[in-house]
Amino acid sequence: MSKHNNEASQKPTATKFLDKLFGGINFTWPKLILYAVGAAVLTTIFLVFPIFKDTSFMRMGETLEAWILLAIIIIANSKSPLDSALKTFIFFLISQPLIYLFQVPFNWQGWGIFQYYRYWFMLTLYTFPAAFIGWFIKKKNWLSLLILMPMLILLAITAHGGAVNVIHNFPHLIITTIFCITQILIYLIVFTKNLAQKFVGILIPVIVVVGLLLVPKDVEFSTNQPLPGSPILTKNALVEVSDTTIAHITVSDTGEDSSILINAHDYGETTFTIKDGDSEYHYSIRIYEDELGYIKTDIELQE
Repeated sequence: MSKHNNEASQKPTATKFLDKLFGGINFTWPKLILYAVGAAVLTTIFLVFPIFKDTSFMRMGETLEAWILLAIIIIANSKSPLDSALKTFIFFLISQPLIYLFQVPFNWQGWGIFQYYRYWFMLTLYTFPAAFIGWFIKKKNWLSLLILMPMLILLAITAHGGAVNVIHNFPHLIITTIFCITQILIYLIVFTKNLAQKFVGILIPVIVVVGLLLVPKDVEFSTNQPLPGSPILTKNALVEVSDTTIAHITVSDTGEDSSILINAHDYGETTFTIKDGDSEYHYSIRIYEDELGYIKTDIELQE
């Protein structure tokens, strides 16, 4: 037995698995196509079946953490930067539209669901240059860490958001949290060589997350909401807000489906009145951040 084979046989099973996953797969084009179709089928299952609703699994069709892993597996098993760029691009070009196509029979919008593909199509275009550059993570040096850093930061931010959900609504998103943290650790094990690189790879994402927590959130947002009491408003309805530094409010829909458009500017509570001919409707509105970090608006009808 050669020295190389002897060293390989002495590696822990987990190390052998990571070596195989991130560098030991012969990603031929037929395999890549099957990989893309399989990812699309799995994602569609998570999106369509009610058992996965509002779970970490459903997020595969909504957020990026699973797709980062799938892309890095392709990149790590590519033979050159161009090979990496082409295969990653084709993977997304096949998988993403298939996800929408497979959902057509199950979604109330039918073919209209493809309106949401625009975001993923733009992301697909981005994968070509990103995967070309990303191939250099295989060098396992400081450049590798620099290239990995945006993904490590994104995974850290996602893990933090999942952890907040776990704390306040256990076990919601516990799988997302573990999945993101595990990815960070695996990438640092596989694509960095020394402890200094690994330490920096953990430290910078942590600093970014802490920094984001310390920066006050921008409250500027708009939302359309129905009115308590379900008043039937006409096109002549006008809104008067007591404190416009907190929000501007206008009537957005009239008739039986009357609702208001809220343009929020700050946290706080104020009142507003809707005048419609001889009728007046008095409300209070509170804009606040809930325990999970989401901005909420509560509207109450005042007698």
